[in-house]
Amino acid sequence: MLSTIMYVTVYVTDQDRALKFYTEGLGLEKRLDFPGPEGRFLTVGVPNSPVQILLWSNAAVAGQPGEDGVPGPLILESDDLRTDFDAMRRRGVPFEDAEPVDYPFGVRAEAVDPDGNRISLRQPKQP
Repeated sequence: MLSTIMYVTVYVTDQDRALKFYTEGLGLEKRLDFPGPEGRFLTVGVPNSPVQILLWSNAAVAGQPGEDGVPGPLILESDDLRTDFDAMRRRGVPFEDAEPVDYPFGVRAEAVDPDGNRISLRQPKQP
């Protein structure tokens, strides 16, 4: 029986540049970094979360965000998205909109990594 999600893959062209964006920009922590038979195995994750994001080098499919309004390959949850948004913007994270947007389900913002991958940020609506 399946028990948890181990990895979610985000395809990048430059793993070092991606690592800097995801750790210094988004505030994730570096988890694993070692050479493997198919390439460098590099992961980051949200502190205290078991799920890891694999930053895999694959230029052919990196930065395929889809159409506007479509969630990115990675959706991260925040307890206070407006505060996190301001902190990330000060650290140089580019966003699609000037401010987070209110929706019936809560608050959302769309960041873009250096390869053009859309990173969806969400704060669920409080009951």
